[in-house]
Amino acid sequence: MLHVLSCGVVVFPGLFFVFRKVLPSIFKQWTDADVVLVSERLVSSIHAVMATTAGCIVVSSCSNVITDRHWLATYFVVWFGVPYMTYDIYAMYLSHYYRYRVKGHEDYKQHSFRTVNSFVRREFLLVLHHIALLTILLPITLFFRKDQGDYFIGCLFLTELSTPFVSLGKILIQLGLQECWLHKANGIMVLVSFFMCRIALFPFMYWMYGRQYGIPLYSVPFHLSLCCNLGNLCILAPQANPPHPLSPSAHAQTSTEAAPVFLVYNKTEFWCEHCPAASVYEPPVPPESSVP
Repeated sequence: MLHVLSCGVVVFPGLFFVFRKVLPSIFKQWTDADVVLVSERLVSSIHAVMATTAGCIVVSSCSNVITDRHWLATYFVVWFGVPYMTYDIYAMYLSHYYRYRVKGHEDYKQHSFRTVNSFVRREFLLVLHHIALLTILLPITLFFRKDQGDYFIGCLFLTELSTPFVSLGKILIQLGLQECWLHKANGIMVLVSFFMCRIALFPFMYWMYGRQYGIPLYSVPFHLSLCCNLGNLCILAPQANPPHPLSPSAHAQTSTEAAPVFLVYNKTEFWCEHCPAASVYEPPVPPESSVP
């Protein structure tokens, strides 16, 4: 019973529900889209910290990358990885839905097949990434590894290291703090962690496999099965669509989420409740004759 209560089936949806209830009472000016976005980001950061910690433990415990075992490599996937990926698809859909509903799109007055289809088309690579983990990583972890490769499962956990920094960047933009030093420093951390743990990690795993068997890096793909190479490709593919806040100045490229801002024009303050960070509203310039 304690295992069920502590697993991701309860933890992640429960945290998401709690954040959605608590945040509106703190940030009363936020819309449903703002609340869902930040709630999703907070939960993803919690999962990322858990996954990264588990990955560090597994990787540091395996000196032989093929045969050494650690129980976390299997149990974390079953109890937390799979429930989180399933929950996250739903949370991403909700974020998409409320974002367009707040904009006043007619199709988003209620949930429908059209809204789900629009979400899948717009977030295809992310959805593919999640489905690949559910349909490839889970069966491999449980049935097809023949009790080998815990080291590489731990490496895949480490891909989550960049997630808290990406989430922090979006939350800072939501709070209107995109010009502060923390956002700029966080942008550097996003760049470094994303490159190291989402891109460079894959050739590193191939190199470690080759090192174990004494074969050069370029020969490793030919020593692996087609399914293994395709699985890595499916996990790597979404990295071609990197997160928006990849640099200290990237808040100018963010999409629909934005923080409340004060605008000053002709000594008059205009309150813009939800102006995108990329396009600050500018009132029309008055005729020359009317300018004092």
